[in-house]
Parts: sequence; structure tokens; C-alpha cells
Amino acid sequence: MSNSNTVPPDALLLLSTQCPHCPKVLQGLGELVKKGLIGRLEVVNIVARPDIAEQQGVRTVPWMRLGDFELEGLHSPGELRQWAERAGSEAGLAEYYTDLFKHGQLSKALAAIRKYPGHMSALLALAQDPDTELTVRIGVSAVMEDAAGSALLQNQLPALKDLGQHSDPRVRSDACHFLALTRSEAALAPLETLTRDPAPAVQEVAKDSLEELREHLSS
Repeated sequence: MSNSNTVPPDALLLLSTQCPHCPKVLQGLGELVKKGLIGRLEVVNIVARPDIAEQQGVRTVPWMRLGDFELEGLHSPGELRQWAERAGSEAGLAEYYTDLFKHGQLSKALAAIRKYPGHMSALLALAQDPDTELTVRIGVSAVMEDAAGSALLQNQLPALKDLGQHSDPRVRSDACHFLALTRSEAALAPLETLTRDPAPAVQEVAKDSLEELREHLSS
């Protein structure tokens, strides 16, 4: 059974009549419903309801939404259970975006962030972890760049300032870049502080970021 302290996620599965993998995914999700790891399962045959596929922007099946996670293709029962257990936690979200970035699915990550702005905290968790792989760090930066000047990124200013005080200079360097991307005057002071960082590499990034921000604010 699922943890009594958490609400199990709901799931939506889109399948088609001729899909060879869909029955396996349907069976796997059904088992999770029986075990209480999924609260509700809605199944749609897109042959009968192509409008639902169009609404969801789905072009391949099996496709499923499990909590906030959108997954496609064949997944084993163990993988489905893992995603169900991850749903609703920041660590689970971090795993989800890590998986997207490592598989070159940046457009899907961007779409997810626009749909679920609250996921930004999971990306910042990845940014502050020195062990996060370079591929994933590049993905996080791409999302931040896409959100440049938006309220979504400006709302993260307190967290970005905290990143600028991280013990790892690589994380502080990323923080400089992200602070400049907020396009906010409130980012000037923390960037000025970072220009005096003990690490020369961080100082350089901070100076460039500060110049970029000032140019934007004066334009």
C-alpha cells in the first residue's frame, strides 16, 4: 500500500487499438491502482477520442500523465511503480527533469515548467548539487534562459541569492548567470557581492553577468 501520509497520484493513459505496448502499460498501471500507489486511473482510446490526444498534444502512444509526470512509450511495472512513488516529491521531480535532460528532451522540460511553475524549485535543487551531471546542468541553464525576465524566474530571487553563497564555486558561477537572467534590479546587489568572490573564476562570471544585467536595465 502507499504511504498513509501521502496522497497517491492520479493517472491518465492514452492508448490506441493497434498499439502493441499499450496493454502492458495498462496492466502495470492497473496493478498500481490495486496496490493504492495510484488513486485513480483514466484510460482513453485515442482512436475513438482523437480530440483528447489533440488536447494533450500527444502524437505517440502509450502516453500517460502520472501526477505531474508525462511519460511515453513502454515502461516496465517496476518503472511505473518508481514514477508513482516519486510523484509529489521534489526529489522525484528532480529525477524526472534529470531523465528528460539526459535523453535530450529539452522541449518537453520547457513545456513542463511552463505548465507547472512550481517545478522550478526542483531545478534549483539540481543546480545547487555539485554532483549534478554536466548534461543536466546545461539543461537547467537552458530552462533558466528560456524564462529570462519572467515573473517565474524573478520569484526565485531569494533562492538564487542562496545559490550565490554555496560552498562550491561552480554553483556560485551558475548563480551569477541565473541572477542576471532575472532582469531585475534586485539582482544587482548580490551580483556586485559576487564580483568580490574568493574564486577568480566566479569573479569573472559575476562581472560579465553584472555588465549584462546593467545593459539590460539601461536599455
